[in-house]
Amino acid sequence: MAAKSPSVVVDAGGREVKVSSGDRVIYPASEHGPEITKLDVVEYYVAVGDGIVRALRDRPTALERWPKGVQPGMTLTAREATHGRGPQGDAFYQKRLMRGMPDWARSVRVHFPSGRTADELCPDHVAVVAWAAQMGTITFHPWPVRRADVDRPDELRIDLDPHGDTGFADAVREAGSVKELLDDLGLRGYVKTSGKNGVHVYLRLEPRWTFTDVRHAAIGLGRELERRNERVTTAWWKEERGDRIFVDVNQNARDRTIASAYSLRPKQGAPASFPLRWDELAEVDDPMAFTLRTVPDLLAERGDAWATIDDEPQSLEPLLDLWRADLERGLGDLPYPPEYPKMPGEPKRVQPSKDTRNKQG
Repeated sequence: MAAKSPSVVVDAGGREVKVSSGDRVIYPASEHGPEITKLDVVEYYVAVGDGIVRALRDRPTALERWPKGVQPGMTLTAREATHGRGPQGDAFYQKRLMRGMPDWARSVRVHFPSGRTADELCPDHVAVVAWAAQMGTITFHPWPVRRADVDRPDELRIDLDPHGDTGFADAVREAGSVKELLDDLGLRGYVKTSGKNGVHVYLRLEPRWTFTDVRHAAIGLGRELERRNERVTTAWWKEERGDRIFVDVNQNARDRTIASAYSLRPKQGAPASFPLRWDELAEVDDPMAFTLRTVPDLLAERGDAWATIDDEPQSLEPLLDLWRADLERGLGDLPYPPEYPKMPGEPKRVQPSKDTRNKQG
């Protein structure tokens, strides 16, 4: 039996975080580079501390935990961890507080669409992020709200997801279409890679509107993009998307989250979701340019492209105007995700090819 490796104490912004089994392999060696250990992951999050804390500060955050590492054949279960423990499986989402949480870490109670509640971690210091990484967290999934008001989002998220034969280059191109639309509306978006093949655009908002309002605004934006550009779609059903970039408006629904800026993703090579300036985006042809090994140096050299995101809260009204104009055209809501109860104003949640009521007898 191999000897257990000694614990290592990491300085995380002036607080000590004990890392046990720091030599455990989280990412095996691959074509992208040598193996990456748990200590490497913790030290990565300390190195990008300002950026990751800016992305997570005071936000209820679900933790995507891979305590056994991102090994071949391992899968992520959709079930969440409950009562401080993880479900059976290789990896899972931790929405409720873990046992042993440091007394200096904060939390807040959130309400799920099901009517249930949970107390979720609210990182406000890099030591909280490092502790979560020590507990096997690979990816951080923050809500678009802050502890002060968990029902009023201050963030709208545009998730550009390749579908069919499209890929990262297509998502990059259509992100440019998003910027053009936002420019026309007098709004400023901040762009980042997803860490996989997609692109994310965020808008910082004044926290005055509900989740429903923000989702409606995202639908208005998505439909306007469709009118301007046949290469994008808001179609919820995969069979209707074709070879287009999917604008996932449901990422703005309550309890739907996106990997934060600077989060690692569970893929070979430890890619990260990396913030970019708009003029840099078009030059990126491979999301694997941004990984655990490259991002700390890039951040140190060029600074955080999202450093000013909190300085510019914006009105949602220009996007809500698009939604209202669609209502006048006779266009209503779109389906919610399947785990949601039936929502007010939602159309029937039936896959078109299986909707027998729309078929001729």
